[in-house]
Amino acid sequence: MPCDGPPRSIVGHRSIPSKKLCGEVKHLVFGSAALNSSAADAGRALLRIGAGLALALAHGLGKVPPSERFIQGAGEMGFPFPTFFAWMSGFAEFGCGLLLAIGLATRPAALFISLNMLTVVFIAHAGDPFGNRERGVLFLCIALFFLLAGAGRYSFDHYISSRPTLSTNV
Repeated sequence: MPCDGPPRSIVGHRSIPSKKLCGEVKHLVFGSAALNSSAADAGRALLRIGAGLALALAHGLGKVPPSERFIQGAGEMGFPFPTFFAWMSGFAEFGCGLLLAIGLATRPAALFISLNMLTVVFIAHAGDPFGNRERGVLFLCIALFFLLAGAGRYSFDHYISSRPTLSTNV
């Protein structure tokens, strides 16, 4: 069905779509929301909340406090202070996952999550098949997105940054 020219009617059938309708369908299928649109911010919030809660509750909660086995694993990977690095991994997944979910200090949280996921993907599971590293890669990509793009309009970061600052001149 062509999308050029005025609508034409076919006997016994509906009209062929107009250019405007074809343009809307094309935009729906192939277009994207502007980065500063409400739709983009809603999508960003859903991704941030879902990924942050999944990381915090499904992966980080069990690492705070870190088990002796987890600390031993950090030492076997060559980290000089395995207890410290095990706590930092738990903090990155649980604490920063919660910060990501609520959109507070999103970029610093995303940085810590990214560094942790780089360690997970390229050190902890370096010899594993990709299927075992897939979640780490996904969390890394999501964290890098928020590191670059920020939390969006529906976040505490936006609320804090959009408030007027107090003037020190009286």
